[in-house]
Amino acid sequence: MLAYPSSTDLSRRTLRFLTGQLTAKPRKIGTRWRRLPASRQAPLALAHLRSGDTYAQLAAGFGIEIATVYRYLREAVEALSAIAPSLTEAMRTIRSKAFVILDGTLLPIDRIAADTPYHSGKHQRHGMNVQVLTDPFGRLLRTSQAPPGSTRDLTAARHHGIIEALAEAGLRCWADKAYQGADGPVRVPFRGRRLKPWKRRHNTTHAKIRCLGEQAMATLKGWRLQRKLRCSTNRVTDFVKAALVLHHAST
Repeated sequence: MLAYPSSTDLSRRTLRFLTGQLTAKPRKIGTRWRRLPASRQAPLALAHLRSGDTYAQLAAGFGIEIATVYRYLREAVEALSAIAPSLTEAMRTIRSKAFVILDGTLLPIDRIAADTPYHSGKHQRHGMNVQVLTDPFGRLLRTSQAPPGSTRDLTAARHHGIIEALAEAGLRCWADKAYQGADGPVRVPFRGRRLKPWKRRHNTTHAKIRCLGEQAMATLKGWRLQRKLRCSTNRVTDFVKAALVLHHAST
């Protein structure tokens, strides 16, 4: 097997944070021996999450079996997703903001045409729907659970309790046309082609505010594994939460 040096665009702060989480994990489950210490397991997990390195590449690079790579990655993702902020915890932070931006994104997955529930008619591909909350500066605050891609954005936001939580907190929220009918605190642009001048001006101002949410989407998909997920759909939510926790740890 040909080996070569590799790197990820993450800080040592992120590495130290994940190492600390992985050091505590064996103590909780009572494991006494590991082929790789936490200081080596952490870069393995980061290479997979950030760069999308495959199990085979990681096994060759770290000198371990593929089954061991799978186990180490699963432990790292579970440890990180367990400390991801809940909606209640996120709302404590969100209440200090002037407003938030709500948007949905599709994380592509590896599925066949027969898997209809995972097919998004809007994007014409299979994936999982993730709802993202962003602050006024485009910083990623929280990600939701990931239902199948056929789920509409408004349906997903209501199911996860996001609309209700924003209404209870009395927060203003900017969103796109996919959230028409949310009412309450959610502000959406006007629909239609022949709009009055004042409605067009409103839509222009609305778009300038909402476009900041695209920065959060870019941050989320900067973790290259999420550009094409090939894992079980039951694990997608944990991968998204792990990326969120690591992002917060590095900022």
